[in-house]
Amino acid sequence: MSQKTPNAPLAQLTLPGQSHTAEGPHDQTGMYVMHHGFRRDLASFSAAVEQTPVSEAEVWAALHARWLRFAEVLHHHHGVEDEALWPVLMQYAEAAGSTEDTAMLEDMEAEHAVIDPALTAVRVAFEEMRDHPCADHRNALDIRVTAARESLHEHLAHEEGQALPMLQRTLTVEENAEFEKAAGNGYPMRIIPFVLCWTMHELPEEARGAIFELAPPGSTLIHRLLHRRFERKEREAFRYV
Repeated sequence: MSQKTPNAPLAQLTLPGQSHTAEGPHDQTGMYVMHHGFRRDLASFSAAVEQTPVSEAEVWAALHARWLRFAEVLHHHHGVEDEALWPVLMQYAEAAGSTEDTAMLEDMEAEHAVIDPALTAVRVAFEEMRDHPCADHRNALDIRVTAARESLHEHLAHEEGQALPMLQRTLTVEENAEFEKAAGNGYPMRIIPFVLCWTMHELPEEARGAIFELAPPGSTLIHRLLHRRFERKEREAFRYV
């Protein structure tokens, strides 16, 4: 843990659904865009489960496949926080003797531990609906998606309201850069085109340029080539939303 170098506050992004914007010296565009994607997807899944006719077997199969992608992106996001962010913030909390920050960071980890099995429960419910579409399986899936959505919404609000403000007031430029680097690494090559298109999907225009600036070279071209296919598959899965 190195000495913090003071930095001037940066203009931060505020997106639809965001519960709090943490002002400070570190650009949190990437974090808020990911949170936007998670909220957007959970709203779409909730609506799809309620509105898709039970008889639409192909749509349920597409929704199941889409949930697997969503869960993979979220698992990576949480894994990076568990490995590259919470431990660094915990060092600051312990060095300052802050029981409040220590408890908050322990809550962050505990909330991740609740969300992971909730995602698995939804996956299993989607598999049951895909393999045997019926009203009972749809009702069970609806309950599980609702539970996962509520847990994640509470966690994102907690993170935006407490963890990210702590990040802003404690991390050095170097430490934040290391975290951002970890967040960008680790995705399997097969999913990177999806993640790029997923990130940009329904993103307000003011955030799109910022994301392309953060993305690796060639991302603009990849998105231009693949986004129509991505959008077509979105329409297949969320046909009734």
